[in-house]
Amino acid sequence: MQKLIVLLFLANSIYAQETKTINLFDWHAKGKLSIVHREVGGINESGNRFIRISEKDSEGLVWLPITDFKNGLIEIEMRGKDVPQRSFIGIAFHALNDSTFDAVYCRPFNFFAKDSIRRIHAIQYISHPVFTWKKLREERNGVFEKEIIAPPDPNEWFTLKLVIKDKSVEAFINQSKAESLKVEKISTIAIGRIGIFVGAGSGGDFKNVKVRYSN
Repeated sequence: MQKLIVLLFLANSIYAQETKTINLFDWHAKGKLSIVHREVGGINESGNRFIRISEKDSEGLVWLPITDFKNGLIEIEMRGKDVPQRSFIGIAFHALNDSTFDAVYCRPFNFFAKDSIRRIHAIQYISHPVFTWKKLREERNGVFEKEIIAPPDPNEWFTLKLVIKDKSVEAFINQSKAESLKVEKISTIAIGRIGIFVGAGSGGDFKNVKVRYSN
């Protein structure tokens, strides 16, 4: 009996640490993505396959068929552009619906800004519908958005990785071992959907998503 319990514990631990890779091009082709306030197309550039999300004035979301994410890792390969106010790209998580969710996103056009104030607005945490970027900046300036040290090319592919553990959210860019942003979640929602977030006026390109659950 004890041996069986140990085996079940090990099996559950292995499952909990398994990383699932989602090819967005394939999932879009199979109709597995739920699209909100955007158009999405599959792009194949010389074998490099990804989805392209259109630009619109409102915020947009593309939900994955994952509804039970609590703690763990979410990583996405994405590409924005170095055009002011036209590139807000990131990850939504712990979502209840299309208007209630947390998100971390990047502003590539601020990565190498000469203005130091703009540079500290390179990566942002929000918790909708109440805690928008504007409200957080006005009330708790510099807490929920930061500069990215050694940022990537704003016009090229890069990865955003979130590590979520209960109330803690850490964001890493590419292979950096130092987090670009570390915050305490504002919302009380602890489990929910995962998706792609794009801000008002923004589209973007997105390739693969990795998801790993943890306890």
